[in-house]
Amino acid sequence: MDIKTLESAMEAFVEGKGWYKPDSTHPQTPKNLAVSLVLEASEVLEHFQWSEQTADQSELAGELADVLLYLLQIARLHNIDLGQAVMDKLNVNTKREW
Repeated sequence: MDIKTLESAMEAFVEGKGWYKPDSTHPQTPKNLAVSLVLEASEVLEHFQWSEQTADQSELAGELADVLLYLLQIARLHNIDLGQAVMDKLNVNTKREW
C-alpha cells in the first residue's frame, strides 16, 4: 500500500467524523495533533516498558497505526509530502556519521 492511499483513507475518516469543522469538539489543529502524536508514541513505548518484546502484536500494530495517522495529518496541514520528506531525510542521513 502506498502513502497516498493511506493519506486518502485518513482524510475520509477525519472528514467523516466532522473533525475538520470549525465547531468540532476534536479540532485538528497542528498543536492538538502534535500532542496526540506524542501521546500515541508513548502508548507504543508502554508495550516495551518491562520487556524487549510486546505481549500483544495486534495492539502494538494499532498504536503504530495511530502514530502514522497523526503524522499524516500533521503533514497534510503543513502541505508536506511525507513520502518525499522521508526520502530527503534518508538522503541527508546517508551523509551523516554517528
